[in-house]
Amino acid sequence: MGSDADGDGCEAANGYLMRASYALSGDDGCIAEARHHAVAFLDKARTDHHLPVPARARDLTQLVVSELVTNARKYAPGPVLLELCIHACAVDVVVRDSESTVPTVRAADPNRIGQHGLEIVKAVTEALFIEQEPAGKRITARIALSDGLGGHATSHHP
Repeated sequence: MGSDADGDGCEAANGYLMRASYALSGDDGCIAEARHHAVAFLDKARTDHHLPVPARARDLTQLVVSELVTNARKYAPGPVLLELCIHACAVDVVVRDSESTVPTVRAADPNRIGQHGLEIVKAVTEALFIEQEPAGKRITARIALSDGLGGHATSHHP
């Protein structure tokens, strides 16, 4: 992440316009705390960098943060790291946790109760990257700042 391989002009010359990391304890309040950080981050991007952040992008960012942090809290022991990165066209939500098992996005099944988190994230994002790291995994979801829906590309990097 952070390079403009497509040449679409969405990246700032040196990468993201703004980036912030938050260590979350993994306790009961960390999901609400993560959503709060996401809203404050997007508000700061709007005021400090004059980026248009439509209500749709704000709502989707909160939803994605909530789903990814919920999964990390549910399946990985210990703390969770949330990183938010923004450039002119999109915001990236990055969640790192200690569980090395790479989750898979399940096929849609209206009869399944629960376990729809990654399915939802994939449906509302431009891209979803899931990568194993030496001590756990990193999941990155890219949300468009425009009001149009993205291409819903999904990449898995073992």
